[in-house]
Amino acid sequence: MPIVQIDLVEGRSLEQKREMVKRVTEAIVDTAKCPIEAVTIVLREAPAQHIGKAGVLMSDK
Repeated sequence: MPIVQIDLVEGRSLEQKREMVKRVTEAIVDTAKCPIEAVTIVLREAPAQHIGKAGVLMSDK
């Protein structure tokens, strides 16, 4: 049973998240050869001020 966690900076629309879950699920089903019902996708969103990249908060860019 594949479980995929995706960490994102907040800001995507509900429609974008729906499409992401659909496409990632399809990719897992195709590559892992498992039933679609076995795939779980967890989206975790964080504010830009909670994520740093290259020593700088994403909210400071």
